[in-house]
Amino acid sequence: MLEYDWDKSVGHWICSTSHAMRKYIGTQFAREGITLRQWEVLAWLSSSGGCGSQSELAEIMGIEPHTLAGVLSRMQRDGLLERKSCDHDRRKNIIHPTEKADVLWRRVSMLCHGIRQQATEGFSTDELNTLRDLCERIRQNLEIAEKEEMARRGAPPIPAVIAFQGAET
Repeated sequence: MLEYDWDKSVGHWICSTSHAMRKYIGTQFAREGITLRQWEVLAWLSSSGGCGSQSELAEIMGIEPHTLAGVLSRMQRDGLLERKSCDHDRRKNIIHPTEKADVLWRRVSMLCHGIRQQATEGFSTDELNTLRDLCERIRQNLEIAEKEEMARRGAPPIPAVIAFQGAET
C-alpha cells in the first residue's frame, strides 16, 4: 500500500488548494470566453506594464514556448493581442494587448475580486496577511534551496518567477 503522511504535507495542502482554486477560476472564466492560460497572459501583461516578450512570458508561466505560442495564436486570432517584432532583436516577439483585451481584463478582474471574496470567506485581515507572509516565506526558502542546489552542481541560476502583482484572485 502506498503510504504517506498527507496530513503533514505542506506541498499537498498547497497543491490541492491551488488545484481547487484553478478549477473554480477556470469554470468562472469559461463563462467569459477565456481560459485560465489566457488570463495568465493578460495578468502578466497587466503586471509588466502592458507589453513584453514571448520568451519572458513562457519562462514566467513555466511552460514550453511552443505551448505558449498556441495560446498566443488563439488570443491573436480572437483579437486580444498583437505580436510585433522587437525593434532591437527581430527574432523576439513583443506582445501587446488590444482594446478588446482591456475590456475583457476589466470584466475578469471584477470576477477575480468575487472569487477572492468567496475563497477567503470567514478569514480575518490578520489571517490573510499571515497566509500571504507564510506563502512568501515558503517561496523564499525554496528559491534559496534551488540556488544552493544549482551552485553545488555548477549550473547557472534560474531566474525567480515574478508574482502577478495586482492580478491576484
